[in-house]
Amino acid sequence: MSRLPMVLGTVDLPIAELCAARLDGEVFAIDDGWAPVDEPDLPAFRAAVVALRMPRPLVIERMSAAWVHGGLVVPPEVAQFCVPHSARVAVIGDRRASVREVKIDDGEIVEFGDIRCTSVERTGFDLLRDAGSDGAQVESAVGALVATRPWLAARLRDRLDGANRMPHKALALARLARAEAHSTVRADQPSLTR
Repeated sequence: MSRLPMVLGTVDLPIAELCAARLDGEVFAIDDGWAPVDEPDLPAFRAAVVALRMPRPLVIERMSAAWVHGGLVVPPEVAQFCVPHSARVAVIGDRRASVREVKIDDGEIVEFGDIRCTSVERTGFDLLRDAGSDGAQVESAVGALVATRPWLAARLRDRLDGANRMPHKALALARLARAEAHSTVRADQPSLTR
């Protein structure tokens, strides 16, 4: 007997069965899928949730990758994906997903089974430089990533400082400074379970 995936969609089970299982308390709805109630909330699980929106093999990036890595509490409304420039991809007509072509090295991609996602460092780097995104949301997401990975802020700063003629470099450095302030506040807050 084959095992069902950790995140179920309507290709795995009919919608009626998924809804009945939800009413029975066996699964819960998450984004475009359903998952068993005892499924651990790990990056691989979150990547599988985002992957339900992928029409073909793409790389999860920016805010979607921040959610996968634990920088956001809920998945973003619009899933964000990228492909290397060499991959060339046709325009995707789904308003709940965006795809862009980027220059990316294999070392900047982590894999969760057959699902690919930008690394934590690349995710932070992309978010900080994205002038079209909400600055407060970016700073909060990067701050959350930095709070659980003390080494990340220094790596991001080194990468930004080492970049020549990079668009939005000053914006990215200012956002990083504010994100570090967010991460310090989070680290100083007591746990709610104590």
